Amino acid sequence: MGKSPPPADSKRHYIMSRIKSKNTSIELSLRKALWRSGIKYRKNYAKLPGTPDIAITKYQIAIFCDGDFWHGKDWKTKKPRIKSNREYWFKKIERNITRDNETNRLLRGMGWTVVRFWGTEICGNPGNCIDNIKEAIFQNQVDAGDVWFGSDEP
Repeated sequence: MGKSPPPADSKRHYIMSRIKSKNTSIELSLRKALWRSGIKYRKNYAKLPGTPDIAITKYQIAIFCDGDFWHGKDWKTKKPRIKSNREYWFKKIERNITRDNETNRLLRGMGWTVVRFWGTEICGNPGNCIDNIKEAIFQNQVDAGDVWFGSDEP
């Protein structure tokens, strides 16, 4: 005979404890696409505020792969839909949004370009995400004066 299911609170606690903060499926998907594109990166780069999921240190680009729910995608629309434990979720998600904004501010103040993707963006069109990252790399090269047009490189 099988075990009886745990009480709802225990089950919820178990499920929530299994949610990863590193090496999530969306991070792995984006990292694989970056690797295939030949872009070298560091993962979970703890030397920077917010520990970016991916850091392209050569070009000072910090990339975050944000889960739609946890980081408040379409928060104004989705907030009224939360029915249970509303106070907890409102506080948690709004704190995540505030922390994300503060992290962006700190990184930009350090001269880093911040790129954030929603999980649905990564899953839906990883190629578009890679194009956006390549554009950020190119822009950082232009800003640093490292792009040469023509054949007269020094």
